[in-house]
Amino acid sequence: MRVYIKFISTVYLKSLTFVFLIMTSLVFILNILSELDFFKDENVSISFTLLLSLLNSPIQVFELFPFILLITIQLFFIKFFENKEIDIFKYSGLKNSSILYILSGLSILTGILIITIFYHLSSNLKNIYLEIKSGYTTDGKYLAVITKNGLWIKDKIDNKVIITNASAIDQNFLNNIFITEFDENFNVIRNIKSKKVDISSDVWQILDAKIYDVNDYSNKELLYLKTNFDFNRIQTLYSNLSALSFVELYELRENYKKLNYSTTEVDMHLSKLITYPIFLLLITLLSSVLMLNIKQIRGTTFKISIGLFFAVIIYYLNNFSYVLGSTERVSIILSIFLPILILLSINCLMLYKINEK
Repeated sequence: MRVYIKFISTVYLKSLTFVFLIMTSLVFILNILSELDFFKDENVSISFTLLLSLLNSPIQVFELFPFILLITIQLFFIKFFENKEIDIFKYSGLKNSSILYILSGLSILTGILIITIFYHLSSNLKNIYLEIKSGYTTDGKYLAVITKNGLWIKDKIDNKVIITNASAIDQNFLNNIFITEFDENFNVIRNIKSKKVDISSDVWQILDAKIYDVNDYSNKELLYLKTNFDFNRIQTLYSNLSALSFVELYELRENYKKLNYSTTEVDMHLSKLITYPIFLLLITLLSSVLMLNIKQIRGTTFKISIGLFFAVIIYYLNNFSYVLGSTERVSIILSIFLPILILLSINCLMLYKINEK
């Protein structure tokens, strides 16, 4: 059995390396084109765009990895079919199910390594990417962040920079806010303090505002402040979750809870990472049973096309399920496990046939 495991593992790793390098190269090239387009009006060097592409590509490869694995398993079986190695295994007494057990173990191990090592590296690189890119865009990571000290918003309007800190969000209101306005040279214009601010529109209504000018102090029952943010926009301004490690995601979730902020997006992301090895396992089984059930059909292109068809279906199913969960139309657990349950059902329907062929 050790010989079989070693041989199958070797073919699997060669196939995975080949597909991984091809997909990574494609992602890298597309990122270069995207960065060149973004910086077309900026005086930056080619090496700078290459650096940004290198930093941003790993996290995108991580998102594509289930499909990389699906194609890897297809390539694995195509090599087996072409070299008649699977027939040799069967003549020596190895069942198809045994091959699936070995591949399943390899996929789970791959998933664990991807989550613990590759994702950690990718998220750190993405964080560096966002920090660099934020200097060239007003839609960067630090427009709105949540820390243990509350919600922080950086806004720029009419040549003024406005920094807002709030302790909590309650429906369409920010509670216990402190606003500092700076001029374009970052000199303080005034500070505003209030227990409640209506943010239902981008013109904030500051209730019972205490205004501290440079040389004056005043009170206003209602103060209007023009901003670029309303409640809906603030709700969407999560930190880029793909730039956060497991520990950072957990800390962010705790900060959201303290602020009375929706943790749905963070919970979805964490659940997705936790179930990632299971998802890869089911992708492996799906691709394997597909190839074993169509092995008599000639034509490598046709076999790969079937796999790509299922990859597209899985992609849209994942997105649909994610939208349902993020909009809270279904529970987070159901939205995460829906694609997994569907994959599991398909695998169960197809698995019973493979040892008969």
